[in-house]
Amino acid sequence: MKKNRQTAIAEIIEKNNVETQEELAGYLKKAGFSVTQATVSRDIRDMKLTKVLGENGRQRYAILKHDTEFIGDKYTRVLRDGFVSMDMAQNILVVKTISGMAMAVAAALDALKLPEIVGCIAGDDTIMIAVRTVSDTRLLMDKLRGMVEK
Repeated sequence: MKKNRQTAIAEIIEKNNVETQEELAGYLKKAGFSVTQATVSRDIRDMKLTKVLGENGRQRYAILKHDTEFIGDKYTRVLRDGFVSMDMAQNILVVKTISGMAMAVAAALDALKLPEIVGCIAGDDTIMIAVRTVSDTRLLMDKLRGMVEK
């Protein structure tokens, strides 16, 4: 039952711009499934559905693909949205972000698994990034500039 329902959910969100849990429950009921909001919520979590920007400019549900390019794009957007500036001190790169965004940007940097980065420590609007070498710091700065200037 659960597997059939989740297969139906995947088909529904692929064919329709589903924006809310209630809307998804309505589609499921039309397809013959008896569901509650709690069931739909659990299915969304189990299936790792996420909200993406639809063609109409509104958020809609989508299946979180494990495609590294798709995931990388999400992290790059977080970096681009939060980034303010950066400066190096030998093999430490200091990145300034919009207030409150440092942890999200640091998590995105960690998730991108850039080989130059040893680790990140984030505050409210500042990230200290430990980089392997001074030359890697320059290389990393170039990579980050490329990501935020697109």
